[in-house]
Amino acid sequence: MTRSFDAIIVGAGQAGPSLAGRLVAAGQKVALIERDRIGGTCVNTGCTPTKALVASAYAAHLARRAGDYGIGTGVVTVDFAAVIARAQAIASASRGRNETWLAGLDGLTVLHGDAKLTGPTSVAVNGETLEAPRIFLNVGGRPNRAPMPGLDQVETLTNIEMLKLETVPEHLVVIGGSYIGLEFAQMFRRFGSQVTIVEMAPRLIAREDPAISQTIRAMLEAEGISVRTDATCIAFTPRDGGIGVQVDCREGAPEVIGSHVLMATGRRPNTDGLGLDAAGVETDERGHIIVDDTLATTVPGIWALGDCNGRGAFTHTAYNDYEIVAANLLDGDHRRLSQRIPGYALYTDPPLGRVGLTEAQARETGRPLLIATRPMTRVARAIEKGETVGLMKIVADAETRRILGAAILGVGGDEAIHGVLDLMSADQPLDALRWAVPIHPTVAELIPTLLVDLKPA
Repeated sequence: MTRSFDAIIVGAGQAGPSLAGRLVAAGQKVALIERDRIGGTCVNTGCTPTKALVASAYAAHLARRAGDYGIGTGVVTVDFAAVIARAQAIASASRGRNETWLAGLDGLTVLHGDAKLTGPTSVAVNGETLEAPRIFLNVGGRPNRAPMPGLDQVETLTNIEMLKLETVPEHLVVIGGSYIGLEFAQMFRRFGSQVTIVEMAPRLIAREDPAISQTIRAMLEAEGISVRTDATCIAFTPRDGGIGVQVDCREGAPEVIGSHVLMATGRRPNTDGLGLDAAGVETDERGHIIVDDTLATTVPGIWALGDCNGRGAFTHTAYNDYEIVAANLLDGDHRRLSQRIPGYALYTDPPLGRVGLTEAQARETGRPLLIATRPMTRVARAIEKGETVGLMKIVADAETRRILGAAILGVGGDEAIHGVLDLMSADQPLDALRWAVPIHPTVAELIPTLLVDLKPA
């Protein structure tokens, strides 16, 4: 059996449903195929439930610190079952809203099943063949379990299984000191777990500037989290009542025994088994679908959006992929990936908001630089809230007077960074922001002050 459509979308993550909505609004007949749950990683196992957990962990942490603010609370306890139920309820409600919206779109057929390309214009699903002149791949990614000795002898968890736990781990060992690992490490420490982070690199989140990495490590250690870097020979051994994690570090015990192990060692694209060869779609060495500046693949009529193209691993970049494709195909625009200013956040407490280049990356360009930093201990809003961990930093081009990058590690940093991101997106000189009159007391009010403090470096 063969059915014909104007467009086929494989994957109902962040880009797929939005694109389906635009296409059917333009009068097209569209098939949307999803093998799991509507909403993809973000809604079901990523941003939505994990940030709900972060919020619960923050509430517990703040309650324990209530005395710092002159408030008495008594003994603080964590009802972990209620914490998980809250996160799952929020994710379920978000997914339900998406499902209801999609069900009401005229011209859209939603199919649940494993999709496989059988040619440049055809997709097989549930025993039938769908044909369309345009195919959009939005298949996302999944946790990557990096091969390590003994891994097949022990039971480990990914971020997905962490959301299904029924009790707080006695001792959680987190393999991987990057964004996902750090968020889970801090939240479970605040829920009551003993936590150890094991990272192969010399420092946490090695892509960030050293000052950021060092500050984050210090704040985690201040909460009682053990951090083991330079762990170059990670291996696993079953132990009575737990899992032995062997590490080769410069100092500390050679083995850490945990009750649970979280593998936070990156993600991989869901492109295997998709039948890309049958359509002639090319991938890189990591399995990401190769796309050009407009998100077109190596096969005319096929586009790849979201995590599977390796051009951004965030919900907001996936959504922007949809915006680029829709603008070009439906609005007669000429949007490009290269126009996107990269920005993201790390949702530890305090959060890290980041945009553009780090100082190290900026120096590699050979441009003359202007740099300014300010500790959060000199930010009135942070002092008033009793949350002074962190720093603010801006790197600019001395000749063009364009901001190249910025970092705000501190209370409200994930929100305040948008003032810089918006200026960079508008391609305006830093002087355009210098004379803004921000609201006091906020974290963002210090951005113009930082610009005044820029010095050659």
